[in-house]
Order: sequence, then C-alpha cells, then structure tokens
Amino acid sequence: MLRVMLTTLNAKYVHSSLALRYLRASIEQQCDVVMREFTIHDPVEHVLTNIYAVKPDILGISCYIWNITETLRLIPLVKKVLPQTMIVLGGPEVSYDSMEFMELYNGIDVIVRGEGELTLKLIVQSFECNQPFDTIRGIVFRTEEGMIDTGVALKIPSLDEIPSPYAAMTLHELDKRIVYFEASRGCPFSCQFCLSSIEAGVRYFSLERVKDDLTRLIEYGVRQIKFVDRTFNLRKDYALAIFEHVLSLPGDTTFHFEITGDILKSEVVSWLIDHAPPGKFRFEIGVQSTNDITNAIIKRRQDFAKLAETVTRIRESGVILQHLDLIAGLPEEDYNRFAQTFNEVYALRPDELQLGFLKLLRGTGLRKCAAQYGYVYMDTAPYEMLSNDTMPYEDVVRLKRLEDILEKYYNSGRFPRSIPYLTNKCFATPFDFFQRFGDFWNLRGYERIGHQINDLFVRLEEFLREENIVNETAYALLRADFLLREKIRPKRLWWKRILSEVTLTMLRASEPPLTQGETLDASLLKRCVIDRIPAEAARELELTKEEMSDDLTVIYCYPKGLGHPTVHLLKCVNREVNRDFQWQFPS
Repeated sequence: MLRVMLTTLNAKYVHSSLALRYLRASIEQQCDVVMREFTIHDPVEHVLTNIYAVKPDILGISCYIWNITETLRLIPLVKKVLPQTMIVLGGPEVSYDSMEFMELYNGIDVIVRGEGELTLKLIVQSFECNQPFDTIRGIVFRTEEGMIDTGVALKIPSLDEIPSPYAAMTLHELDKRIVYFEASRGCPFSCQFCLSSIEAGVRYFSLERVKDDLTRLIEYGVRQIKFVDRTFNLRKDYALAIFEHVLSLPGDTTFHFEITGDILKSEVVSWLIDHAPPGKFRFEIGVQSTNDITNAIIKRRQDFAKLAETVTRIRESGVILQHLDLIAGLPEEDYNRFAQTFNEVYALRPDELQLGFLKLLRGTGLRKCAAQYGYVYMDTAPYEMLSNDTMPYEDVVRLKRLEDILEKYYNSGRFPRSIPYLTNKCFATPFDFFQRFGDFWNLRGYERIGHQINDLFVRLEEFLREENIVNETAYALLRADFLLREKIRPKRLWWKRILSEVTLTMLRASEPPLTQGETLDASLLKRCVIDRIPAEAARELELTKEEMSDDLTVIYCYPKGLGHPTVHLLKCVNREVNRDFQWQFPS
C-alpha cells in the first residue's frame, strides 16, 4: 500500500498541528498514513533519520513563516537519502509565491496552493494510479518540460465534508499539548497585513459537528483548546451556542478565542459575565493601531471607543483573561503616534499587551504595495519590517527594547502592584516608563546576560534610582511584589533590612488591637519579613482605607509549609512595657 508521511516543524513542543490532522483524516482511507510532528529546535539530522525510517512514497510538509527556513534545509537532505520520495509542500508560506519556491529548490516536487484536504486526496489517488497531475486544481508541480501551475484550489463548499481531525484513537497525541480548533474559515475583513484578508467570505462548520468534536476533546481531558477562527464572534448566536456548550460540560479545559472587540455584542458580554467561571475563557483582541489614518490605509474598520468600552467591562468583571495586540510599523504611524496608540491601549489594563512588529507576509496587500510606503524588510521569513517612510530603523530598535521590558515586567504578571503604580504615578506616560527602562537596560548591557527572576526586581530598583524616583510607595510595592510571589521566606533580600533584627520591645509602639491569629514570637519571626511602608502603599495593598500620613509597619508571614505569605498591618494587643506582650494578626 502507498505510504504517505505528513510532518511539520512546530515552533514549540506544546503546539500541535491542526493542518496535519485534517490531512491525515482526509486520506487515511486510501493509503498508509504516518504523521510525525517535530519542532524547529530539533536537529535536522534527527528529523531526517525519522523520515528515513518511514521511507514514505510521498512526504507532505506543512510550511509557515516560523519553520520555512528549517524546512528548506531539510528538503535537499531528504532527496539525497530518499531520491524516489515525492516531496509535497503546503501551507500559507508556500501558497502565494509557489513558482519562485519551485525554481529555487529543486527538491520540491509539488506545492499545494490553498486548502489541502481535497487536493492531497487527489494527489495520492493520481500518484497511486500513475496518472498526470494536470487535472488537479490548486497545485504547482514539476515535469520534465518545466513547472505547471493549475491555479488556486477550489474551496470545499461544505466544511462538514472534511473528516474530523480528532478521531478518538488519536487523542493521546494531544496529551500536554495545546489543541487548535476551528469552527469557521475565512474573515469578513480586509486588513492588508493579514493573510486572512485574501480569502473572501466566511464558511462555517455546522454546530452539530463543532459540538461533537468539542465534546470528544473535553471528555478526553485536553488542557487547552485554542480556536483559530479569525473573528470568532462574527455570528452572535453561533458563538453563544459554542460558549454555552463548552460550559455545559464538566472538566478543567480552558479556551482561547480571537475576538473582534468592537462588534462583541453587549448581551453576549452580559451572558459571559453571568456564566463563565473565572479563568475558563481567554480572549485575544487585535487592536493593532488607534490611528484612524493608518487604519484607513490598511482597510481596517474599528470603533476604538466601542472596543474600549467592551474591554473595560470584561476587565471589571474579572472572569475573562484578555490579551490585546499592537503592531508597530504600520503605514503613516511614526514613533510618536505609535506611543499614543500604546498609551491608549495600555490604559485599558489588559492582562497581557503584546507588541508585535509588522511582517510583510507573502500574498498580503501591504507586501504588494510596500514600495509606496518606503518599506525595507527582511528578505527571508518572518519578513519583518526594518523601516518605512515614517519610522526609521533607529525607532524600530528602540521599540524592540520597549517590547523586551513589556514582556519581562508587564506580561509576566510578576509585578501586579508596582508596574501599574509606576506607570500611573511616577512617569509621564506608560510608554515613557517602558521606553526609558528599555533604554536603561540596553545602556547597562543587561540584554547580553541572563537573569534570574530575583534579578528583575533588582534591575527595576536600579532603574528607579537612576531616574531619581523618590516615591517610597513605589519601592514598597516593588518589595511587596517580590515577597508575595515567593512561597517560602526569602533567605536574602536586596534592600536594606532596617527592621530585620527588630526586637519585640521595639515593636511595642504600634497601634492596638485585634486578637486573631498566631502569636508573634521568635519561632514565627523566622517565617516573617517585617517592612516599613508609606500609608499610601498600605492603601494600595488594601490593608487599610484610612487616610494617614505616617509610615506603617507591615508583616509578611509565610506558612509552615509551602505557600504565599499573608500580609498584615502589625497591631499590638497592649502597651504595657514587659517582655511578655503579644503581637497578633488581623484576620
């Protein structure tokens, strides 16, 4: 029987390939199919030996911007050890300049352009029957006379015709991996930087099909399902039906959706707030730019005021994690205008704010008119912009520094108290904080050395001292972030421990009373860190609502086992001067 091997190089082990699973399901009735997933970090020799062990008649490789470089290194090696194997490439990276790839890389026999499920089925059938490929729509293939291009593949009219990629006997392959899932294909919008804009219209799998596949995955116990639909909430009733279905099933599976924020209906938000358990859903919302001129050029329709209202409402509910995206380097958005975009989106206080840089992808409108805006970009994947008419490379470099700090200090979630305070109270704008910190990081050469998590706290304090920040609340909140993330009392602290050796008698002057909790004795002190903080910091930590001017004494108390500490204002049971007075914690 004909043997077909389907493979790809994922960016990370935790990722899984939806494309390979669709293709396998489409041809497994007509041939022997072997599917193998590798990562871009696997040595090419390791991938090669695994392919050689299978000795396929046809080798199909799924190609993307993150793996095309490694894939093109692999192909000539496969041809050397398996010269009779027909190599078929597919995927978005090779679908738009297919002839160019065929001319540059002799080892490629066929490239599939567009949807591959039906096309690959026809290729396998023709190969097995020794028939020519020229009647197969959607391929470029090599002949002795040269290359033949049969155009783009026809769209499959009913997506339910595609066999499910999640057969029960294959679900074990998804253990400890992210499961990618689609309920629809296509996008109604025309954003000129995005490949989805090329395919007009949106097609849907039936709700019955979607529910069946989701039920199978959830009952199996997959960890996370990430929907790849470009605008999941385009059809309100369809999206709501899926939300309702996944919440009706037991299990700990979490779900990631790409949402268009300004068209998310208010009644859907209300339903989610009322029914979604905290942390069950995660929304990725692409903002990209708040510049109307830029959005008009890239044909992106967006009501930022409506988007902001929706994001704010979801954030205040606390039930859904929100990841917002920005793109630097879009047309007619210079450094200063991008700073405005950054500040306007940061003000929405998403759980994560990702700053990406424009990639001029093959087939997109912006790539085709790149010269009009003076784009200079990488010749090879990921085709990232280096400069354009309004943003010189110098500005791109500075924004790269900002991006690094944003990832380390905001998106990491390690500084939930200090970073919001610093960006709101100590610097002119959030952009100003992240950019100045990024420039400081670069000046000190920190990007060239590794950092443990504790080092990040030290580096931030160094930066604040360098900036002459005298706001003691900022430093108190930085210490709080450090102490509250630990699960045992730190052995070493980077700040001067003015109160580290304080005796019980010296602490007697604190305000009374309260009589709940453990007695503050010598053994308990070994699990505690005592700090002196401004009253404003105590209010930020929600330890008090009182308006006071004096500094306060707080104690971080770690449990006897592993666990995060509790933090309380210290209060004395009585003021009598004797060695036996007792300190106790508020509940």
